[in-house]
Amino acid sequence: MAIERIVVIKRMTALEELIEQFQTKAQAKFYLQQAGRSFERVEHEHRIFQHALADVHRAIPKSMKHHTIDRSLLSDYRFNPDDLILTLGPDGLLVNVAKYLRGQPIIAVNPDPATVDGILLPTAVSQVATQIHAVQNGSAQFKRLTMAKVETDDGQQLLALNDFFVGAKTHVSARYRLAQGSVSERHSSSGIIVSTGVGSTGWMRSIYEGALRTGAGFGIRMSQSEYRPLPWDAQELLFAVREPFPSKQTQTELTFGQLGPGEQLVIESEMASNGVIFSDGVEADSLEFHAGRTATVSIAEHSAVLAA
Repeated sequence: MAIERIVVIKRMTALEELIEQFQTKAQAKFYLQQAGRSFERVEHEHRIFQHALADVHRAIPKSMKHHTIDRSLLSDYRFNPDDLILTLGPDGLLVNVAKYLRGQPIIAVNPDPATVDGILLPTAVSQVATQIHAVQNGSAQFKRLTMAKVETDDGQQLLALNDFFVGAKTHVSARYRLAQGSVSERHSSSGIIVSTGVGSTGWMRSIYEGALRTGAGFGIRMSQSEYRPLPWDAQELLFAVREPFPSKQTQTELTFGQLGPGEQLVIESEMASNGVIFSDGVEADSLEFHAGRTATVSIAEHSAVLAA
């Protein structure tokens, strides 16, 4: 493919965040030492990351335009269709970046395999130059990661690579009407989780495990005890209602299901205040969802395109 620019996206190291908070390195060191934490470890991780960043920059062909930004600037950054995206950071950074793209390929680089799990980060720092060349000449292999989309009736939209949370900001009950196809219920619950294949190994799995162990504690036998997450490219979403409460006004039959291509989950808020929809565990990436608003969740038209 024709690449006009490489955009390197990083996040601040723990040391950089501490210096931003306490103004100087010395004050950051004093704070950590007073808290009984190791400043040397934070400093070591910072050096490792800076070495990785320098190596990534050296791997970019000198003839190519490139730009490096911090993830805090993502919401205001204008990506071009012919950009190649290179993320350098933990798995969560890739997840944060994906929702701002529209099909641009991503090279996800693990900056330090000794400390970063890198489940979504197939590229080592030493492989960056090879991956860039492969994308340029068309020989790169890609994985498509299914994403979820939510649209509200006032025209707002949000994407998720892992999952959506729909509910209340606080620990009060979320109240809403939920509809899938011809089935509709009023709910009072701790909110709804909608998960992609990538996210099915995370929050959705914890919901499954909690239900399984709680049921076993009450003496209920489950017919299937082995959890099976979705493939990352599955054209399917899972949804689960957390802690649904049955009452004279609320029901609990519509608490789990799947959404395939063209299918929708429709949620009508009945929360006077504090209603929210956020994606991928980042509350800053959120939409207000107060009474009278309707949100429709479906499979997104765009996938995250990850260099394998």
